[in-house]
Order: sequence, then structure tokens, then C-alpha cells
Amino acid sequence: MTETHFRIVFEGQLFGDVAPETARANLAQLFKSELEAVEPLFNGQPHVLKRGLDQPQAQRYLQALQEAGVQAHIEPEVSLNLDKVEPLAPTPPAHPAPPAEPFSPYAPPKAEVEVESPQGYGQLKVFSLSGRIGRLRYLAWSLALISILLGAMIVGSVFMPLSEGLASMGMIAISLVVVAATLPIGVQRLHDMGWSGWLLLLNLVPFVGSLFPLVMMFMPGTRGPNRYGPPPPPNSRAVKILAGVWLVLVVIMTLLVIIGGLVSE
Repeated sequence: MTETHFRIVFEGQLFGDVAPETARANLAQLFKSELEAVEPLFNGQPHVLKRGLDQPQAQRYLQALQEAGVQAHIEPEVSLNLDKVEPLAPTPPAHPAPPAEPFSPYAPPKAEVEVESPQGYGQLKVFSLSGRIGRLRYLAWSLALISILLGAMIVGSVFMPLSEGLASMGMIAISLVVVAATLPIGVQRLHDMGWSGWLLLLNLVPFVGSLFPLVMMFMPGTRGPNRYGPPPPPNSRAVKILAGVWLVLVVIMTLLVIIGGLVSE
């Protein structure tokens, strides 16, 4: 009598938009290993990552690996149930038995990638188009950039009577820096949700552009690594405070707009 089980096989293939460094970092976190330990998995040879799974378990493991950006696949394996088989008399083998397939030293993903380790967090880079940031850090960084821009405008207005050209050039330079930082943090926020950074262009679409920033502010990111890298580090106290201040300001500005509309009527 036989029982059908499945195994997860990986041959080093990645999804097209996933960088090899990102995939290695994601697998290292899933396997709770160092980067050097998962490096042999990318040599182009088939590696069995997990065996003896039923079909639902195999699908969960496969989904976790796909979210990490790697292309694995499921293969059936047949195991004999010896409890239902009569023992046979031992016979000398005609040929030496082939060596058993070595047991994979890599541990399986833990709890569908919900367990995170300190070594598995991504690095924070404000001016990078790669990586991920969560909702609170997105709000905190946005408030910091707006504060810088407002500060530049105040300083520019003070120096405007002294040197209009110099003040204007300074404000333009700081504005360009703020814009250059706004785009990457928006892309990183989309990466945290598992979306392409090109979706940031939806902010330019009429009507959609008025709702999409709310999606970026409130939609949670994916748990564990995805095809854009490991999860961001935990939020610091400063990040939480700045995010809270930004939310309060948004509520106040919304109320002022509503009150202004009612008064104008």
C-alpha cells in the first residue's frame, strides 16, 4: 500500500523582477541561516528543500517561497507503508545499493514566514529605489521631508529681501532634494505591499490620484520577505511619534477644509 506525499524542489530559478541578492537574503531569513549557507542552492542543480508533505502543506511552503521571489515546484514522492507489507526473507543484492540522497541541511520556512529574525531585516536607504518601508515609517519620513521644505521656504522668505536670486536658488535646490527623496520612499512603500514602484504613477491619474495616497498610508505590508526584499526593521519610538503627529495634522487639515467649505456656502 502506498501513500502519496510531496516534496519541494528548487533549481535556483528566480522570478524575472527579483534580484539575486534579494532572493538570497529572503531565503536566508526563511531558513534562519546565514547567506553563505544558502549560496549552494543557487548553483543550478535541483535541491529538495522539504519532503514528506501532504498537498496543503506543500502548497503553503510553495507560496512562502514564491513570496520570497524564488521559483520552486512541487513533485510527488511515493513512500511505502511497511505496516501493510509482509516481511520478505533478505536476499543478497546483485549490485551495491546506491547511496542515499543526503538530507538537506536547510530548515523549512517557519510558520509561513511569520517568524522574523533580527538578521533578516532590510537596510533603510532614503534615496534608494530598492528595499521596503512600512506605513508608520512612510508617514514619519513624509512629515520630515515636508518639514524640511517648509523650513526652506521660511528661510528663503527671510533672505528674500537681501538677495532674491540667492534665496530662490536655495529654495529650488532644497525642493529638488525633497522631491528626489519623495519618489524613493513612495517606491519603497509600494514594495512593502508587494507592488511595483511604477504604480506610483497612479498618483497622476485624475480621481485615482486622490485616493491612492490613502492606500499607501493605510494598507499593511506583506509579512516576512517578498520579491522586493526582507521586511523593514521595527519602528523606533521617534518613527511612531512622527507618524502620529502626521496623522493628527491630516485630520486637522481635513476638518479645516470641511469647515471652510461649509462657511463659504
